[in-house]
Amino acid sequence: MRAQEISFIKLVQGEKQFQVPLYQRTYSWGREQLERLWEDVLELVDQQVSGSAPAPHFLGSVVLAPGQMQAGSVQRWLVVDGQQRLTTLMLAFTALSHHLKQAGSLRGADRIHEQILVNKYLEGLDHYRLLPTQADRDAFTACIQSRAEAGGGDNIGTAYRFFLGALAEGSESGGDEWAATVETVLKDLLSIVEITAEPGDNVYRIFESINNTGVGLSQSDLLRNYVFMLLRERGERVYQELWLPMQQSLGPKRLELLVWLDLILRGHHKTKQSEIYREQQKRLQPLADDEAALEREIAGLADRGRRLMQIIEPSRIPSPPLREVLERLAAWGGQTHYPLALHLLDAVEAGTTSTEEAADALRHVESYLVRRLICQTPTTGLNRIFMDAPKDLETDRPAPEAVRRFLSARRRRWPSDEELRQAIRSKPFYWSGRPLQRSFILRRLEESYESSEPVDFGKAALTVEHVLPQRPSRAWLDLLAEETEENQSPQELHDLLVHTLGNLTLTGDNPKLSNHPFQRKQQILDASALRMNAEIASCERWGKREILARADRLADRATRLWPGPVGGPTVAASGTEEASGWGELRAALVAMPSGSWTTYGDMAELIGSHPVAVGSYLASAPSVIGAHRVLTAEGKVSAGFRWAEGRDLPPPRDLLESEGVAFDTFGRAHAAHRLTAAELAQLLGKDVSPASSSPLSDPLPDDENPEAAERFRSQLREHQPKAAAGVEAALDFWRAQGGHLEYGRSEETSCFPMLDTGTTSRRQLVWPIAVYPVSGTVEVVFQYLKDRSPFDDIEQRRELLSRLNKIDGIDLPEAKLALRPSFPLGVLAEHSEEICEVLDWFVMTVALHVARGD
Repeated sequence: MRAQEISFIKLVQGEKQFQVPLYQRTYSWGREQLERLWEDVLELVDQQVSGSAPAPHFLGSVVLAPGQMQAGSVQRWLVVDGQQRLTTLMLAFTALSHHLKQAGSLRGADRIHEQILVNKYLEGLDHYRLLPTQADRDAFTACIQSRAEAGGGDNIGTAYRFFLGALAEGSESGGDEWAATVETVLKDLLSIVEITAEPGDNVYRIFESINNTGVGLSQSDLLRNYVFMLLRERGERVYQELWLPMQQSLGPKRLELLVWLDLILRGHHKTKQSEIYREQQKRLQPLADDEAALEREIAGLADRGRRLMQIIEPSRIPSPPLREVLERLAAWGGQTHYPLALHLLDAVEAGTTSTEEAADALRHVESYLVRRLICQTPTTGLNRIFMDAPKDLETDRPAPEAVRRFLSARRRRWPSDEELRQAIRSKPFYWSGRPLQRSFILRRLEESYESSEPVDFGKAALTVEHVLPQRPSRAWLDLLAEETEENQSPQELHDLLVHTLGNLTLTGDNPKLSNHPFQRKQQILDASALRMNAEIASCERWGKREILARADRLADRATRLWPGPVGGPTVAASGTEEASGWGELRAALVAMPSGSWTTYGDMAELIGSHPVAVGSYLASAPSVIGAHRVLTAEGKVSAGFRWAEGRDLPPPRDLLESEGVAFDTFGRAHAAHRLTAAELAQLLGKDVSPASSSPLSDPLPDDENPEAAERFRSQLREHQPKAAAGVEAALDFWRAQGGHLEYGRSEETSCFPMLDTGTTSRRQLVWPIAVYPVSGTVEVVFQYLKDRSPFDDIEQRRELLSRLNKIDGIDLPEAKLALRPSFPLGVLAEHSEEICEVLDWFVMTVALHVARGD
């Protein structure tokens, strides 16, 4: 085998083809990997634009083996390893080519297309420079050819849409030169080690050896081995007295985190965690012959490790103010604040900052994180901000002032009081952050009432509850009808209000509250020990006026609890663009797969705006990617829709029909292809799963939970009498196949047909559908299946979708293969046997997967 380090352009240029063998898995990179790569690209772009000469960024290796040659065909190379990064870069270049074409640079688009993506003078499959495995081939070639179905719901389509959106966002602020710099970086500044096998090498054996190498050494393991190789005389004592206690206290993952944080605090703020050993080795190399200096380094690291444990476990801190704020940050979750927190604890240890000052500084950190979450400020770059903080703080100012000034910089996006108030009134808070963070904010707001008998949140099992219910009854909609605007339906008003902070509270009685009338909820909330619930219960009704009034009261408390940036209460630190949600709207449009559409109202609900405002924005920015996917509430193309001047594109309906969206004779798009606001939020990675959409965290089989089973059957017979027999027959069939049933925790008792594919010591559950007896729907849970074998293979999900769609009354779009599309429960009234056939296939597919040990 031969190896050489080369740029991407040198790897792919020339008349050749990289072919992914059938034994390789399908393309699997998701948003997390794509964002990480794009951050690296943007860092190189920034360095290039600023005039500095960036060093190439190492991407990893690609292992190639000569493929079979046929007369007159292209030189083929089998991609033994590295297909994920190779496919990703090809998709990035595809998006760049299409971006340049849309911007009017036809020469630039053709240059990329011919240099990198295709073999210009060859036809058929030989035309493509990269030929993915067969399961990905159609999706990939659709992107290369810019066919209507390009950018579907699979991982290939998702990556293509991600890069299209990222390029559009960057070009808006950077202009034409920026896109040219991106091209330079992708071609010349991404370094790859090309490893080439010799003819006759066993390619599959090479693949096996690469992917079955056991557990490798961690970065901290490598550093430990290096350091103690140098400590020939003091090694045993230093290990026993310093390194081993530190290692036992922290554990392997935290030790690696410490070694990385140590580099950050020493000024190596751009070091990635995969580069820890190399950077620490480079730093310690001058001390190789000085064992006393090396011992001092390890002693310093051990001291810093004790302070890191104080951040992780704040109960170790003796100072009450400092302990309390670190406990709150620990409850918030994550490690984003660690570099700055550790820097402040270092300063306390050194005597340059007091514990009270460190506590005040960290309160600014809490405010910064909370305000950004409420305002739904994008988290992109947040880790980088806190990594930069230790080196960029003004050292001639007290710590609280220095931290506040640092976080108040305009580019760091600390929302102002004005933005916070508006977000509390309009943004869908229920989709912000993680559940624990939403509960944290509501808990802190409750604590601000300073009750004489405060609730012990450590013991109370409280969850977030909607007062105006998510699934409103007719009585609730009639109440909202009194406050609707012109051309606004009660349901549309409900959708704009239901997830806002003014409509949310904490309660231990979530199932009891459900969608009962407000008078019944009043009785339950009035008995609560929480002051915020007593305040809600004191209202005579609960509609738009009350929700917005409560939002304003909570905003008053929030601005006092979490003070804002330097500059006064009205400084718009994030700018009108972000505060209005247009960036999130554009991201949602890019995230929509081909073959899907949404409404102005859905977009308004997602970003906390108004349908009219969404329509006005899209009319003023018609070049936004995917604007043709936004239709009226009826599913019609807006009469005022216009493409941007110079864009020679078919009418929106023609485009959507070419992607597979059907329209009726009245010009209305098929509802099955519509993405709701919740589905758009899910595509953006928001946590939108209601408690009833997944089984209990510690569920009981149906025979051990008879009350829930009986409640489900009663609701089914009451609300779906025609379908009840068919549903029960299908569930009985499921149990006969070895499955069991579990139930949701809400008032509407959902049912989940489950299979346990794990061992006696570890449960691994998989389920195909969720049955809702009151609302009368059956959800197909692709959202959960995509993370569970064997349905993490998109072809298996496609097969499930295909089998279901053969049944009359079911029409699930491929665009929702990562979501939770539904069909009417009434289908089971006449087609229960056909549903059972699909369930039988599902069970057999799982059983075969388990038997193979995949």
